[in-house]
Amino acid sequence: MYIAHRTEDGRIQTVLEHCRNVAALSADFAGSFGAEELGRLAGLLHDIGKYSNAFQRRIQGADIRVDHATAGAWECFRQRQLAAAFCVAGHHGGLPELGTRDDLPDLPTLCGRMNRAKEGRLDPCDAWQSEIVPPKVPPQPLMSPIDDFFFVRMLYSCIVDADYLDTEQFMQGKTERGSTASMAVLDERLQRYLREHFFPPKGELNRLRCAILERCIAQGEAQNKTGLYTLTVPTGGGKTAASLAFALRHAKTCGLKRVIYVIPYTSIIEQTAAEFRKMLGEDFVLEHHSGVTYDTDENGEVRPADRKFMLAAENWDMPVVVTTAVQFFESLYAAKPSKCRKLHNLANSVIIFDEAQMLPLPYLRPCVSAIAQLIKRYGTSAVLCTATQPALQSVFREFLPDQTAVELCPAEMVSSPVFRRVTFQKVGRLSWDALTDALNRQEQVLCVVNSRKSARTVYDSLETNGRFHLSTLMYPAHRRAVLREIRERLKTGLPCRVVSTSLIEAGVDVDFPAVFREEAGLDSILQAAGRCNREGRRSARESVVHIFRAESMPPPMFGRAIGAAQSVTERYDDLLEAEAVRSYFEELLDISGKAAQDKKDIIGQINQGGFPFRKVADEFRLIEEDTRTVYIPLEEGVGLIERLRQGNISKGLYRKLGQYSVSVYERQFRMLYKANALELIGDGESAILTDIDRYDQDTGLSFEDDSEKLLIV
Repeated sequence: MYIAHRTEDGRIQTVLEHCRNVAALSADFAGSFGAEELGRLAGLLHDIGKYSNAFQRRIQGADIRVDHATAGAWECFRQRQLAAAFCVAGHHGGLPELGTRDDLPDLPTLCGRMNRAKEGRLDPCDAWQSEIVPPKVPPQPLMSPIDDFFFVRMLYSCIVDADYLDTEQFMQGKTERGSTASMAVLDERLQRYLREHFFPPKGELNRLRCAILERCIAQGEAQNKTGLYTLTVPTGGGKTAASLAFALRHAKTCGLKRVIYVIPYTSIIEQTAAEFRKMLGEDFVLEHHSGVTYDTDENGEVRPADRKFMLAAENWDMPVVVTTAVQFFESLYAAKPSKCRKLHNLANSVIIFDEAQMLPLPYLRPCVSAIAQLIKRYGTSAVLCTATQPALQSVFREFLPDQTAVELCPAEMVSSPVFRRVTFQKVGRLSWDALTDALNRQEQVLCVVNSRKSARTVYDSLETNGRFHLSTLMYPAHRRAVLREIRERLKTGLPCRVVSTSLIEAGVDVDFPAVFREEAGLDSILQAAGRCNREGRRSARESVVHIFRAESMPPPMFGRAIGAAQSVTERYDDLLEAEAVRSYFEELLDISGKAAQDKKDIIGQINQGGFPFRKVADEFRLIEEDTRTVYIPLEEGVGLIERLRQGNISKGLYRKLGQYSVSVYERQFRMLYKANALELIGDGESAILTDIDRYDQDTGLSFEDDSEKLLIV
């Protein structure tokens, strides 16, 4: 008997049983994109290396390392199944690089490992042949390098998720995972909610929102094929509900399995996920990002009610998933099994990219290429959802030449003066004193600037009564508390002068009578405008968005966007006009050029062939500058940090601590370190703030330099 797994209480799972189970699951997953038999083959062969005497000694307790993956990869390779060979070789350690046929047998590349097998340097494991009969699968035809690159990774996802799931079920027993609700059931739930809360509409703005909503539902039924869609709805037009309504009805119409909502900022994910839970029910929405917390008991164990969500976050086995752009795209280019498990669940889905104009320019082409792959081969519909639709037709045409994006909401539906709720006014250069004088003359006003330093400068000069500051140097729980107070003051008419970085622009539901916006890209200006007269309670003439040039130079990263916006604002009087927005994005892409849209040449590396899985995974980083985490011992963070110091560490604890953390750049971390303001944790990648005076209750963390002393725990 050849054993694959053994539990502490002595139960055993044979290699044959495990391989058959993984094959069945993997075949089911890969069947969603037409690769069922290849998934079955890789699943059957993935652990045949465990038939070796060396592995059987290890399972009995011998302290030896055994390479059990190369044997199955070699068998796939011999059958001319290169994709399956990659997947089996990397099902524990991650997808390897291909290497070259001359690679030495000791190299970790696929070719090196195949040469090791060819030379007979693997532990003998021929006994598998008496128990396992692999299916005969025709060799996978080669496609383009980029098609092959993504196909291997999607197949890899099937193998590793199947392996994880079967191992988990044997070792831990049956666990509740995900939810089995169909798109039809969720569509009916949403319709019921809309009937109760949206209809009949009250007022002209709500009437238009409901018209957009009904149009999206109708389009969900009419668009009976998967493809590329755009949803261009002005800020305040109800695009969150409308996009979900389209997605569920379209998924029901096309027989798709789930809806995935991709959002650029963690600061607005919680708000969106909470809305979806109200509409659909608590059990059907997975919120997956670094700030998610799960309730734990007195032993630090995740409570049963939250456990299924924690497990579903591993492979996105839920009908509705709300996640970040960083999580989504970096998973699509990752090489590690834990990050890739979810990929097969992207097939046969509707994926909505909220605030699509924020696809990061240095990685725009790799992001568009990944979206195109999912549409072209994996039965996925993608919806680019925004108030300022980026002009990406030419980029999509390169990667998806046979499809044209279908706009779900025609321009005439959103041309009503009701959506023209503001007036734009260019006020030229303002000194900090002139800016703060103008802000202090307003009872309620929002000022958005391009840097945290500028935000602090303006804040310090505002009248103290009713002034507020928002930036990423405030921990998330602190920002939420400030936003609650801001909304209450706006509602009750109390003085409320807010200075913020751009984090307030995307999806934060606030309504100011006036806004000042430092020169930026047109999309940022229009997003700031969406915080002005949001509910249409005042006339556009009374609701002014002042565009100003600041006293200090903007950060270099804003240069191209500001240049393109200046060009457009000189040529168009109405910045909300679709032609102005299109012209801005076209000019921005033209100024940037192709090289700037793929800063690390990700597409070029893939197109050269050679399956550079590891290299691409290392270089595809949407957030390029490394950051470190500083935990702030305030409010509930005090008790959480004490648990951390005591070694009571768990994923649940770190998730909760995320609400009391600030991400800082390396140079800022070192500044705090030199000032004896940090207590390093573990390997020093994160720390606890010990000088609590450096955290201002109004503005967050500050970085003044001080003495040099370091405490390590």
